[in-house]
Amino acid sequence: MAAPRAAGAQAPAPDAITTDTLATAQQISGVSLPASERESARSLVARNREHIDSLRRVQLPSETEPAFSFRPPRPSAALTSGRSGKVAPVPASLKRPARIADLAFAPVTTLAALLKSRQITSAELTKMYLSRLKAHDATLFCVVTLTEDLALQQAEDADREIRAGRYRGPLHGVPYGIKDLFSAKGVLTTWGARPYSTQVFDYDATVVTRLREAGAVLLAKLATGELAVGDLWFRARTRNPWNPERGASGSSAGPASATAAGLVGFAIGTETGGSIISPASTCGVVGLRPTYGRVSRHGCMTLRWTLDKVGPIARTTADTALVLSAIHGPDGHDDTVPDVAFQWGGSREVKGLRLGYIEREFAGPAESASADERTQWLARQPLFEAALDVYRKAGATLVPVAMPDLPAAAVYAILNAEAGAMFDELVRSGAINDLADKGPNGRANQLRASRFIPAVEYIRAQRVRTLLLQQMNALFEKVDAFLAPASSDSVTICNLTGHPAIVVPAGLPDGLPIGLMVTAPLWQEDRAIQVAAAFEAQAPWSARHPAIYSE
Repeated sequence: MAAPRAAGAQAPAPDAITTDTLATAQQISGVSLPASERESARSLVARNREHIDSLRRVQLPSETEPAFSFRPPRPSAALTSGRSGKVAPVPASLKRPARIADLAFAPVTTLAALLKSRQITSAELTKMYLSRLKAHDATLFCVVTLTEDLALQQAEDADREIRAGRYRGPLHGVPYGIKDLFSAKGVLTTWGARPYSTQVFDYDATVVTRLREAGAVLLAKLATGELAVGDLWFRARTRNPWNPERGASGSSAGPASATAAGLVGFAIGTETGGSIISPASTCGVVGLRPTYGRVSRHGCMTLRWTLDKVGPIARTTADTALVLSAIHGPDGHDDTVPDVAFQWGGSREVKGLRLGYIEREFAGPAESASADERTQWLARQPLFEAALDVYRKAGATLVPVAMPDLPAAAVYAILNAEAGAMFDELVRSGAINDLADKGPNGRANQLRASRFIPAVEYIRAQRVRTLLLQQMNALFEKVDAFLAPASSDSVTICNLTGHPAIVVPAGLPDGLPIGLMVTAPLWQEDRAIQVAAAFEAQAPWSARHPAIYSE
């Protein structure tokens, strides 16, 4: 659907274009034309604006893709063998705990084993999680819409099928939540923004469809930062279960917060520039950002067509593998998604691997760091050193690496033109004024500023992005994966290049979790999971939970 117009709002009639208009405009584009050349170009500029006005009269549904795309290099033929493959083992036998509530923080692998053996039912799990969502959302603000009736029906269906021997796989009967950027038929899809707070679609996103086909149970639409930025949405700021005075980070704030607080079995988030990695790290859970194009975005709000990715947030690395296995692959809607196999058999072996680490980010705080940032780094540094030692002792060869010396942050900022195009009508109609974040760096001002990004510079930024991709692929000829703090500059770089990454909890230096990130070559999520799982096995986190949500 197109962005709603503010009541009674109309775009103002444009003023006539003069040479003085162009003199002012060229200050934005950074060119300097003499008056004679501005006069010579003026009529064509005016004609271009007429063309722009003509284009604006075309109603564009939100799912309409532009006729350009970003496609990372495809893998070798050996990996292009379909969606099926061996994925993380599920324990063969486990014993049900005394109370169903004791499974609130259980990983998917545990839930799957108990469901398959019929020691628990999906209905029991679903009712327990629904109760917890209702009880704790008042402090966490992580829920937009409970899908209670749907969840109870899906749980009943799952139990009936499992009893009949029609077991669909490890997600069958497992309750989950999804970021409120995804359409679910007949359910509010608000995108975290007041102008869309009554929006309902009549179809399911591909991810919702695939999880339903896997037998998973949809509990809730979980909070997203406003139009996929930060952790503030139209109702409140989503909170961190480890300290509800702090935000959850974003924009997959609700999925990370709910997973960390034991309110869902797993969750689905999205990432454009850190929106899985950052909240997963901040909330002390595992977040997997797949390769760009690994998972279909059909039915998901677009922020930036050439950057948006979909991935799981869960309690363990194995859980993320199980979820990715269910949701990846082409669907006939998102043509950026190739047919590339994914499989991870549970390997945690890193002996003999060459693991890079970003030397500058492990060596000390940035020169520009504030006193508080330096203090924070000193508290975290021993934990990251300990993480590197885990890999040394496991037999990996650690190789210092550096990121490409190119202006990645500038490229990312210029690519905000894509967000400006997506929400063009929201800005021009005035409905943008209904967004919650009025701050200078909030989504509203980001979209306003995007109107002043020249098309020439957008294309230049995409060309610099090509250089970034070439240099990152060259780096992966030297290492099998690389390690970095979750706050690394490489988050921006590798979102631009499309490389997959996973973040796992690394400690609680100041009362809040921090994450260790593993980034892998394109299409090698299995390698990222393997390396992260090696650390997870030596520093297990899944038994640690925020105290106030563990009672």
